Amino acid sequence: MEKVKSFLKRKNIVISAKRYGIDALGAMAQGLFCSLLIGTILNTIGSQFHIGFLTAQIITINGVGYTIGGMASFMSGAAMAVAIGYALQAPPLVLFSLATVGYACNALGQAGGPLAVLFVAIIAAEVGKAVSKETKIDILVTPIVTTLAGIGAAWVIAPPIGLAASAFGQLIMQATELQPFLMGVVVSVLVGVALTLPISSAAICSVLGLTGLAGGAAVAGCCAQMVGFAVMSFKENRWGGLVSQGLGTSMLQMPNIVKNPRIWIAPTVTSAITGPIATCIFKLQMNGDAINSGMGTCGLCGQLGVWTGWIAPSDAAVANGAVAMAPSAFDWLGLILISFVLPAILAPAINQVCRRMGWVKDGDLTLS
Repeated sequence: MEKVKSFLKRKNIVISAKRYGIDALGAMAQGLFCSLLIGTILNTIGSQFHIGFLTAQIITINGVGYTIGGMASFMSGAAMAVAIGYALQAPPLVLFSLATVGYACNALGQAGGPLAVLFVAIIAAEVGKAVSKETKIDILVTPIVTTLAGIGAAWVIAPPIGLAASAFGQLIMQATELQPFLMGVVVSVLVGVALTLPISSAAICSVLGLTGLAGGAAVAGCCAQMVGFAVMSFKENRWGGLVSQGLGTSMLQMPNIVKNPRIWIAPTVTSAITGPIATCIFKLQMNGDAINSGMGTCGLCGQLGVWTGWIAPSDAAVANGAVAMAPSAFDWLGLILISFVLPAILAPAINQVCRRMGWVKDGDLTLS
Protein backbone atom coordinates (compact mmCIF):
# COMPACT_ATOMS: atom_id res chain seq x y z
CA MET A 1 0.00 0.00 0.00
CA GLU A 2 2.84 2.35 0.85
CA LYS A 3 4.41 1.68 -2.55
CA VAL A 4 1.15 2.63 -4.26
CA LYS A 5 0.88 5.84 -2.25
CA SER A 6 4.49 6.68 -3.04
CA PHE A 7 3.93 6.04 -6.75
CA LEU A 8 0.79 8.19 -6.85
CA LYS A 9 2.59 10.99 -5.03
CA ARG A 10 5.55 10.81 -7.41
CA LYS A 11 3.17 10.96 -10.37
CA ASN A 12 1.13 13.82 -8.88
CA ILE A 13 -2.04 11.72 -9.00
CA VAL A 14 -4.24 13.17 -6.26
CA ILE A 15 -7.54 11.33 -5.85
CA SER A 16 -9.72 13.89 -4.10
CA ALA A 17 -13.04 15.70 -4.39
CA LYS A 18 -11.23 19.02 -4.71
CA ARG A 19 -8.98 17.90 -7.55
CA TYR A 20 -11.79 16.31 -9.57
CA GLY A 21 -14.93 18.12 -8.39
CA ILE A 22 -13.55 21.65 -8.16
CA ASP A 23 -10.30 21.99 -10.13
CA ALA A 24 -11.23 19.74 -13.05
CA LEU A 25 -14.87 20.86 -13.21
CA GLY A 26 -13.91 24.53 -13.12
CA ALA A 27 -11.33 24.04 -15.85
CA MET A 28 -13.85 22.15 -17.97
CA ALA A 29 -16.17 25.16 -17.83
CA GLN A 30 -13.33 27.41 -19.01
CA GLY A 31 -12.62 25.09 -21.91
CA LEU A 32 -16.30 25.07 -22.81
CA PHE A 33 -16.43 28.84 -22.52
CA CYS A 34 -13.45 29.33 -24.85
CA SER A 35 -14.91 27.04 -27.51
CA LEU A 36 -18.68 26.52 -27.58
CA LEU A 37 -19.70 29.78 -25.90
CA ILE A 38 -17.26 31.99 -27.80
CA GLY A 39 -18.24 30.26 -31.02
CA THR A 40 -21.91 30.95 -30.36
CA ILE A 41 -21.21 34.61 -29.60
CA LEU A 42 -19.16 35.04 -32.78
CA ASN A 43 -21.85 33.40 -34.89
CA THR A 44 -24.56 35.55 -33.35
CA ILE A 45 -22.62 38.78 -33.79
CA GLY A 46 -21.79 37.85 -37.36
CA SER A 47 -25.36 37.02 -38.32
CA GLN A 48 -27.01 39.93 -36.51
CA PHE A 49 -24.60 42.61 -37.71
CA HIS A 50 -23.91 41.04 -41.12
CA ILE A 51 -20.15 40.77 -40.66
CA GLY A 52 -18.86 38.90 -43.68
CA PHE A 53 -15.77 37.22 -42.27
CA LEU A 54 -17.81 35.88 -39.32
CA THR A 55 -20.59 34.45 -41.48
CA ALA A 56 -18.37 33.03 -44.23
CA GLN A 57 -17.81 29.26 -44.22
CA ILE A 58 -14.05 28.92 -43.99
CA ILE A 59 -13.80 25.14 -44.02
CA THR A 60 -15.88 22.15 -45.05
CA ILE A 61 -15.76 18.84 -43.14
CA ASN A 62 -17.71 15.84 -44.42
CA GLY A 63 -19.83 18.12 -46.53
CA VAL A 64 -20.66 20.48 -43.65
CA GLY A 65 -19.45 24.09 -43.85
CA TYR A 66 -18.16 25.85 -40.73
CA THR A 67 -17.72 29.50 -39.86
CA ILE A 68 -15.07 30.75 -37.45
CA GLY A 69 -17.58 30.45 -34.61
CA GLY A 70 -18.70 27.08 -35.90
CA MET A 71 -15.14 25.77 -35.75
CA ALA A 72 -14.75 27.05 -32.20
CA SER A 73 -17.91 25.20 -31.15
CA PHE A 74 -16.87 22.12 -33.13
CA MET A 75 -13.74 21.79 -30.99
CA SER A 76 -15.48 22.07 -27.62
CA GLY A 77 -14.74 18.47 -26.64
CA ALA A 78 -11.03 18.87 -27.29
CA ALA A 79 -10.95 22.21 -25.46
CA MET A 80 -12.68 20.76 -22.39
CA ALA A 81 -10.37 17.75 -22.20
CA VAL A 82 -7.19 19.81 -22.54
CA ALA A 83 -8.46 22.24 -19.90
CA ILE A 84 -9.14 19.34 -17.53
CA GLY A 85 -5.69 17.91 -18.18
CA TYR A 86 -4.17 21.30 -17.43
CA ALA A 87 -6.03 21.47 -14.11
CA LEU A 88 -4.75 17.99 -13.25
CA GLN A 89 -1.21 19.18 -14.03
CA ALA A 90 -0.73 16.63 -16.80
CA PRO A 91 2.71 16.61 -18.50
CA PRO A 92 2.89 17.90 -22.10
CA LEU A 93 2.56 14.59 -23.98
CA VAL A 94 -0.50 13.66 -21.92
CA LEU A 95 -2.01 17.10 -22.24
CA PHE A 96 -1.70 17.23 -26.01
CA SER A 97 -3.08 13.71 -26.41
CA LEU A 98 -6.23 14.71 -24.56
CA ALA A 99 -7.38 16.79 -27.53
CA THR A 100 -8.23 13.62 -29.47
CA VAL A 101 -9.78 11.99 -26.41
CA GLY A 102 -12.01 14.99 -25.71
CA TYR A 103 -13.24 15.31 -29.27
CA ALA A 104 -14.12 11.61 -29.49
CA CYS A 105 -15.77 11.54 -26.07
CA ASN A 106 -17.90 14.62 -26.69
CA ALA A 107 -19.14 13.09 -29.95
CA LEU A 108 -19.94 9.75 -28.30
CA GLY A 109 -21.68 11.41 -25.36
CA GLN A 110 -23.84 13.56 -27.66
CA ALA A 111 -26.20 15.77 -25.61
CA GLY A 112 -24.51 14.75 -22.35
CA GLY A 113 -21.05 15.03 -23.84
CA PRO A 114 -19.62 17.55 -21.34
CA LEU A 115 -20.21 15.24 -18.36
CA ALA A 116 -18.75 12.31 -20.27
CA VAL A 117 -15.69 14.41 -21.14
CA LEU A 118 -15.20 15.25 -17.47
CA PHE A 119 -15.03 11.59 -16.43
CA VAL A 120 -13.11 10.32 -19.43
CA ALA A 121 -10.55 13.13 -19.49
CA ILE A 122 -9.81 12.51 -15.81
CA ILE A 123 -9.29 8.79 -16.48
CA ALA A 124 -7.11 9.38 -19.54
CA ALA A 125 -5.07 12.10 -17.86
CA GLU A 126 -4.34 10.04 -14.74
CA VAL A 127 -3.46 6.92 -16.75
CA GLY A 128 -1.21 9.01 -18.98
CA LYS A 129 0.47 10.58 -15.97
CA ALA A 130 1.07 7.11 -14.52
CA VAL A 131 3.09 5.94 -17.55
CA SER A 132 4.70 9.28 -18.38
CA LYS A 133 8.52 9.12 -18.47
CA GLU A 134 8.53 5.52 -17.27
CA THR A 135 10.15 4.21 -20.47
CA LYS A 136 12.94 5.25 -22.81
CA ILE A 137 10.42 5.65 -25.63
CA ASP A 138 8.16 7.99 -23.73
CA ILE A 139 7.35 10.00 -26.83
CA LEU A 140 5.52 6.93 -28.19
CA VAL A 141 4.26 5.20 -25.08
CA THR A 142 2.63 8.15 -23.31
CA PRO A 143 0.52 9.46 -26.22
CA ILE A 144 -0.52 5.94 -27.25
CA VAL A 145 -1.53 4.90 -23.75
CA THR A 146 -3.34 8.18 -23.07
CA THR A 147 -5.23 8.03 -26.36
CA LEU A 148 -6.17 4.36 -26.08
CA ALA A 149 -7.20 4.66 -22.42
CA GLY A 150 -9.26 7.76 -23.13
CA ILE A 151 -11.03 6.59 -26.26
CA GLY A 152 -11.54 3.13 -24.77
CA ALA A 153 -13.18 4.67 -21.71
CA ALA A 154 -15.22 6.99 -23.92
CA TRP A 155 -16.44 4.07 -26.03
CA VAL A 156 -17.68 2.25 -22.93
CA ILE A 157 -19.00 4.97 -20.63
CA ALA A 158 -19.66 8.10 -22.72
CA PRO A 159 -23.00 6.98 -24.27
CA PRO A 160 -24.64 5.90 -20.97
CA ILE A 161 -23.27 8.93 -19.10
CA GLY A 162 -24.54 11.17 -21.87
CA LEU A 163 -27.98 9.58 -21.79
CA ALA A 164 -28.18 9.81 -17.99
CA ALA A 165 -27.16 13.47 -17.90
CA SER A 166 -29.53 14.33 -20.71
CA ALA A 167 -32.40 12.47 -19.04
CA PHE A 168 -31.83 14.20 -15.71
CA GLY A 169 -31.67 17.59 -17.41
CA GLN A 170 -34.90 16.82 -19.26
CA LEU A 171 -36.53 15.85 -15.98
CA ILE A 172 -35.58 19.18 -14.41
CA MET A 173 -36.84 21.13 -17.42
CA GLN A 174 -40.12 19.22 -17.59
CA ALA A 175 -40.65 19.64 -13.85
CA THR A 176 -40.06 23.38 -14.24
CA GLU A 177 -42.67 23.54 -16.98
CA LEU A 178 -45.18 21.68 -14.79
CA GLN A 179 -44.34 23.45 -11.52
CA PRO A 180 -42.80 26.79 -12.52
CA PHE A 181 -43.13 28.37 -9.07
CA LEU A 182 -41.65 25.56 -6.97
CA MET A 183 -38.97 24.60 -9.49
CA GLY A 184 -38.24 28.26 -10.13
CA VAL A 185 -37.27 28.55 -6.47
CA VAL A 186 -35.34 25.27 -6.37
CA VAL A 187 -33.35 25.73 -9.60
CA SER A 188 -32.62 29.39 -8.94
CA VAL A 189 -31.34 28.78 -5.41
CA LEU A 190 -29.30 25.67 -6.18
CA VAL A 191 -27.60 27.00 -9.30
CA GLY A 192 -26.99 30.36 -7.64
CA VAL A 193 -25.37 28.66 -4.65
CA ALA A 194 -23.26 26.54 -7.01
CA LEU A 195 -22.05 29.70 -8.74
CA THR A 196 -20.73 31.16 -5.48
CA LEU A 197 -19.23 27.88 -4.28
CA PRO A 198 -15.79 26.94 -5.68
CA ILE A 199 -17.42 24.69 -8.28
CA SER A 200 -18.68 25.53 -11.73
CA SER A 201 -22.36 26.35 -12.12
CA ALA A 202 -21.70 26.87 -15.84
CA ALA A 203 -20.34 23.36 -16.20
CA ILE A 204 -23.26 21.93 -14.21
CA CYS A 205 -25.81 23.67 -16.43
CA SER A 206 -23.96 22.54 -19.54
CA VAL A 207 -23.74 18.96 -18.30
CA LEU A 208 -27.48 18.90 -17.59
CA GLY A 209 -28.33 20.83 -20.74
CA LEU A 210 -30.51 23.32 -18.85
CA THR A 211 -32.46 25.46 -21.31
CA GLY A 212 -35.99 26.83 -21.43
CA LEU A 213 -37.68 27.94 -18.20
CA ALA A 214 -35.21 25.98 -16.06
CA GLY A 215 -32.37 27.82 -17.77
CA GLY A 216 -34.14 31.12 -17.08
CA ALA A 217 -34.45 30.24 -13.40
CA ALA A 218 -30.76 29.35 -13.32
CA VAL A 219 -29.89 32.73 -14.81
CA ALA A 220 -32.00 34.43 -12.15
CA GLY A 221 -30.22 32.58 -9.35
CA CYS A 222 -26.76 33.38 -10.66
CA CYS A 223 -27.59 37.06 -11.14
CA ALA A 224 -29.03 37.25 -7.63
CA GLN A 225 -25.73 36.06 -6.21
CA MET A 226 -23.42 38.15 -8.37
CA VAL A 227 -25.31 41.44 -8.48
CA GLY A 228 -26.59 40.93 -4.94
CA PHE A 229 -23.13 40.55 -3.41
CA ALA A 230 -21.70 43.31 -5.62
CA VAL A 231 -24.28 45.90 -4.59
CA MET A 232 -24.70 45.01 -0.94
CA SER A 233 -20.91 45.07 -0.41
CA PHE A 234 -20.42 48.36 -2.26
CA LYS A 235 -19.74 50.23 0.99
CA GLU A 236 -16.79 47.96 1.73
CA ASN A 237 -15.44 47.26 -1.75
CA ARG A 238 -16.48 50.29 -3.81
CA TRP A 239 -16.27 50.24 -7.61
CA GLY A 240 -13.57 47.60 -7.87
CA GLY A 241 -15.68 45.17 -5.89
CA LEU A 242 -18.80 46.08 -7.85
CA VAL A 243 -17.13 45.18 -11.13
CA SER A 244 -15.16 42.15 -9.93
CA GLN A 245 -18.24 40.54 -8.37
CA GLY A 246 -20.94 41.88 -10.68
CA LEU A 247 -19.16 41.07 -13.93
CA GLY A 248 -16.70 38.53 -12.58
CA THR A 249 -17.80 36.11 -9.89
CA SER A 250 -19.42 36.10 -6.46
CA MET A 251 -17.00 33.29 -5.60
CA LEU A 252 -14.72 36.07 -4.34
CA GLN A 253 -16.91 36.18 -1.24
CA MET A 254 -16.25 32.54 -0.28
CA PRO A 255 -13.55 33.37 2.33
CA ASN A 256 -16.01 35.78 3.97
CA ILE A 257 -18.82 33.21 3.80
CA VAL A 258 -16.60 30.71 5.62
CA LYS A 259 -16.01 33.30 8.36
CA ASN A 260 -19.70 34.32 8.57
CA PRO A 261 -22.15 32.16 6.60
CA ARG A 262 -24.99 34.57 7.40
CA ILE A 263 -23.76 37.03 4.76
CA TRP A 264 -25.05 34.45 2.24
CA ILE A 265 -28.65 34.83 3.42
CA ALA A 266 -29.49 37.96 1.42
CA PRO A 267 -28.42 36.85 -2.08
CA THR A 268 -29.81 33.35 -1.54
CA VAL A 269 -33.21 34.62 -0.41
CA THR A 270 -33.10 37.02 -3.36
CA SER A 271 -32.60 34.09 -5.73
CA ALA A 272 -35.60 32.33 -4.16
CA ILE A 273 -37.67 35.42 -5.00
CA THR A 274 -36.38 36.21 -8.49
CA GLY A 275 -36.44 32.57 -9.67
CA PRO A 276 -40.23 32.17 -9.63
CA ILE A 277 -40.69 35.74 -10.88
CA ALA A 278 -38.62 34.74 -13.90
CA THR A 279 -40.54 31.51 -14.51
CA CYS A 280 -44.07 32.55 -13.59
CA ILE A 281 -44.35 36.23 -14.54
CA PHE A 282 -41.85 36.90 -17.30
CA LYS A 283 -41.59 33.33 -18.61
CA LEU A 284 -37.87 33.99 -19.02
CA GLN A 285 -36.24 31.24 -21.05
CA MET A 286 -32.60 30.52 -21.73
CA ASN A 287 -32.57 29.00 -25.19
CA GLY A 288 -28.99 29.82 -26.02
CA ASP A 289 -26.23 27.33 -25.18
CA ALA A 290 -26.89 25.71 -21.81
CA ILE A 291 -23.55 26.90 -20.38
CA ASN A 292 -24.97 30.43 -20.36
CA SER A 293 -27.60 29.37 -17.81
CA GLY A 294 -24.89 29.11 -15.18
CA MET A 295 -22.95 32.27 -16.09
CA GLY A 296 -25.18 34.97 -14.62
CA THR A 297 -23.74 38.41 -15.29
CA CYS A 298 -20.19 37.10 -15.76
CA GLY A 299 -19.14 39.02 -18.85
CA LEU A 300 -22.90 39.43 -19.40
CA CYS A 301 -22.88 35.88 -20.79
CA GLY A 302 -26.22 35.02 -19.21
CA GLN A 303 -27.87 37.96 -20.89
CA LEU A 304 -26.12 37.29 -24.20
CA GLY A 305 -27.33 33.70 -23.97
CA VAL A 306 -30.94 34.78 -23.48
CA TRP A 307 -30.61 37.17 -26.42
CA THR A 308 -29.08 34.56 -28.72
CA GLY A 309 -31.80 32.14 -27.61
CA TRP A 310 -34.43 34.62 -28.72
CA ILE A 311 -33.05 35.17 -32.20
CA ALA A 312 -31.22 31.90 -32.88
CA PRO A 313 -32.00 29.09 -30.40
CA SER A 314 -29.33 26.47 -29.81
CA ASP A 315 -29.78 22.99 -31.25
CA ALA A 316 -30.56 21.60 -27.79
CA ALA A 317 -33.24 24.24 -27.24
CA VAL A 318 -34.75 23.64 -30.68
CA ALA A 319 -34.94 19.92 -29.87
CA ASN A 320 -37.03 20.89 -26.84
CA GLY A 321 -39.42 22.98 -28.93
CA ALA A 322 -37.79 26.43 -28.87
CA VAL A 323 -38.26 28.67 -31.89
CA ALA A 324 -36.70 31.96 -32.95
CA MET A 325 -38.67 35.01 -31.87
CA ALA A 326 -38.61 38.80 -31.92
CA PRO A 327 -38.36 39.84 -28.25
CA SER A 328 -41.01 42.26 -27.04
CA ALA A 329 -40.54 45.17 -24.67
CA PHE A 330 -41.96 42.91 -21.92
CA ASP A 331 -39.25 40.32 -22.63
CA TRP A 332 -36.50 42.94 -22.39
CA LEU A 333 -38.06 44.36 -19.22
CA GLY A 334 -38.08 40.91 -17.65
CA LEU A 335 -34.44 40.25 -18.54
CA ILE A 336 -33.29 43.60 -17.14
CA LEU A 337 -35.33 43.31 -13.95
CA ILE A 338 -34.30 39.72 -13.24
CA SER A 339 -30.64 40.23 -14.14
CA PHE A 340 -29.89 43.60 -12.57
CA VAL A 341 -32.65 45.66 -10.98
CA LEU A 342 -34.31 43.21 -8.59
CA PRO A 343 -31.05 41.72 -7.22
CA ALA A 344 -29.65 45.24 -6.74
CA ILE A 345 -32.71 46.21 -4.69
CA LEU A 346 -33.66 43.02 -2.85
CA ALA A 347 -30.25 41.74 -1.70
CA PRO A 348 -29.16 44.99 0.03
CA ALA A 349 -32.62 45.35 1.60
CA ILE A 350 -32.56 41.80 3.00
CA ASN A 351 -28.97 42.25 4.11
CA GLN A 352 -30.00 45.39 5.98
CA VAL A 353 -32.46 43.28 7.97
CA CYS A 354 -29.64 40.86 8.75
CA ARG A 355 -27.51 43.78 9.92
CA ARG A 356 -30.24 45.02 12.26
CA MET A 357 -30.49 41.52 13.72
CA GLY A 358 -26.75 41.56 14.36
CA TRP A 359 -26.03 38.74 11.93
CA VAL A 360 -23.92 40.85 9.56
CA LYS A 361 -21.49 43.57 10.65
CA ASP A 362 -19.34 46.17 8.94
CA GLY A 363 -16.34 44.56 7.30
CA ASP A 364 -17.94 41.12 6.91
CA LEU A 365 -18.17 41.62 3.13
CA THR A 366 -14.75 43.19 2.59
CA LEU A 367 -12.78 41.42 -0.12
CA SER A 368 -9.21 40.58 0.77
